[in-house]
Amino acid sequence: MNKDEKKKYCRGCYNNVYNAGLGGAKECWSLQSSELIWRKRIHINQAPPFDQDAEKLPDCYVVPKYVFLNGKNRTGW
Repeated sequence: MNKDEKKKYCRGCYNNVYNAGLGGAKECWSLQSSELIWRKRIHINQAPPFDQDAEKLPDCYVVPKYVFLNGKNRTGW
């Protein structure tokens, strides 16, 4: 997958501002080495069970007040 295709999955990531050129950056520093994996987005105040579906996201994806669990597929953990 090329960089432009990967950038589509960066939308909503805290570090995506670097893909837009913040501070003179050409792209996010994690873009080259990132891989798309299945991850569950869990808010820090959410109590178990974590039964929402997983999303296909880069392994470097971060959002304030959320943690991410890595999985094998959309529902398999």
